[in-house]
Amino acid sequence: MQYKGCCRIDVDAGLINKAKASIKKEEIELQKRVKIFSLLGNSVRLKIVALLLEFNRLCVCDLADVLEMKQSPISQHLRKLKDASLLSNEREGMTIFYFIPNDMIEELRAIIKG
Repeated sequence: MQYKGCCRIDVDAGLINKAKASIKKEEIELQKRVKIFSLLGNSVRLKIVALLLEFNRLCVCDLADVLEMKQSPISQHLRKLKDASLLSNEREGMTIFYFIPNDMIEELRAIIKG
């Protein structure tokens, strides 16, 4: 059976206009989520965020050991997440620890944990 298009009889112009206004009002937030979903669409970045949600802060070495990857690709993923403000970092001596900023924890937890 083929779908031949919309079968509505009357256009509810009020509904259409309200929906347009609603989506326009939410455009900035929706674009922010598009960026987040795009970044978390990569399994390594999703795992990194999930690990940081559970363990609060980890360094590149920790992540490389857990994910059984080399540090270089882990660092590249961390850079992308940090550039999008999904992660922050702090240096302790020679080690840089990554963590999720407080203002992003609940949003990321809701996305990842459902």
